[in-house]
Amino acid sequence: MAEAQFHRILLKLSGEALAGSAGTGIDLPTVRRVATELADIKKTYPQVQIAIVNGGGNLWRGESAAKAGMDRARADYIGMLGTVMNALSLADALEQAGVVTRVLTAIEMRQIAEPYIRGRAIRHLEKGRIVIFGAGTGSPYFSTDTTAALRAAEIDADAILMGKNGVDGVYDSDPRKNVEATKFSELTYDEVLQKNLKVMDSTAGAMAKDTHMPLVVFNLNETGNIKKAIEGQDIGTVIKGAR
Repeated sequence: MAEAQFHRILLKLSGEALAGSAGTGIDLPTVRRVATELADIKKTYPQVQIAIVNGGGNLWRGESAAKAGMDRARADYIGMLGTVMNALSLADALEQAGVVTRVLTAIEMRQIAEPYIRGRAIRHLEKGRIVIFGAGTGSPYFSTDTTAALRAAEIDADAILMGKNGVDGVYDSDPRKNVEATKFSELTYDEVLQKNLKVMDSTAGAMAKDTHMPLVVFNLNETGNIKKAIEGQDIGTVIKGAR
């Protein structure tokens, strides 16, 4: 059996990845598949600590709403609520799969989740619970990519694993539109910026670079890829501070 290469990981899931083939909304079979994979990982590698940040693009996009004339801050707050809906759906699937889970939110909503406190999150991880961070950073204008980079640094994660919807890494152009797109097996954060590769927003990229946080980009839709990423298998693109 392969060995886990990471002790504590931050798994970043796009909202679209939880929407399944429909592209919008919450697809419960997809959520259950992800939860089953995570439950299997906890059984195989009980020492691996898992935290999750999920996006909300399957339910709401604040930036798009702002372009349509809505107040940007209010639109972003609605997006944060969308991430909590995704977090609760995933938490329910994980609990049904036998995994003790905690949802911590940057905006207090005590009836459904615990408020985010760094020390509390780390204690939950140390007790073997999967921790899901909801409501982004709690402030508008910041993406869930930035949330992932921030929370990964705060909990001292070994790496960010970024699960994409149907794309198995970072390419020089969109492989869904260009059949000749070239995939990168390894990049530095400087190269991502220089090549203008849309891996994550610039704020998130700068934070991950400054904290020397490795980032693994892989296809979430292929069953078993989360486990393979934790094992360090070559399934996507690895981004580091330097070669």
